[in-house]
Amino acid sequence: MYLAAGTGLGSGTSMTIIYVIAMFAVLYFLMIRPQQKRQKKTNSMLSSLKKGDKIVTIGGLHGTVLEIDNDTVVIRVNEATKMTFDRSAIRSITTSAAS
Repeated sequence: MYLAAGTGLGSGTSMTIIYVIAMFAVLYFLMIRPQQKRQKKTNSMLSSLKKGDKIVTIGGLHGTVLEIDNDTVVIRVNEATKMTFDRSAIRSITTSAAS
């Protein structure tokens, strides 16, 4: 009698552990891994940034890259306006400069 109750309790605990592990696996493949891929793609885009690229900032501002530092980028918005942004504020490169 005691043996049967103990066996049932042990299998219930192991099933709970299996469910928790399965939940973490699903969480990893649905949320964490795609975020890591997006971050890798963004870092690659920011490292390939060069003078003359036409870009869009996270605020929606369109401009052309004039200068690049380690952490900042100076863009030309129109003929008279230059603005300095953090490199991380760039959302996308719309047109790459000719090499």
